[in-house]
Amino acid sequence: MASKRGKKIKFLKGEVLMYVILALLILAIPTFNVYTSSLLSETNTNVERLKSKIAKQENTNQSLNMQVDELVSLDNIESIAEIYGLSYNNGNIKIVEGE
Repeated sequence: MASKRGKKIKFLKGEVLMYVILALLILAIPTFNVYTSSLLSETNTNVERLKSKIAKQENTNQSLNMQVDELVSLDNIESIAEIYGLSYNNGNIKIVEGE
């Protein structure tokens, strides 16, 4: 008896190109997803570090503002005026404020 040979499937050139593109997409999409997730994670870490630095700087600024308020107090001005032999005259005091 004659043996049957399997039929050979022939693809068109366009079909081969489509299958290659499909295979590349199947490999590229998960890789791109992992890459973007890692970038997002790194960015979130940097944001949290910056938030921490901002909170520390705000505490420092608040402490410095409190010190300025203490130094600008009327009692402190009068005591420094007495040390240098000056008299207290409210009309001569000018307050300069920052922005």
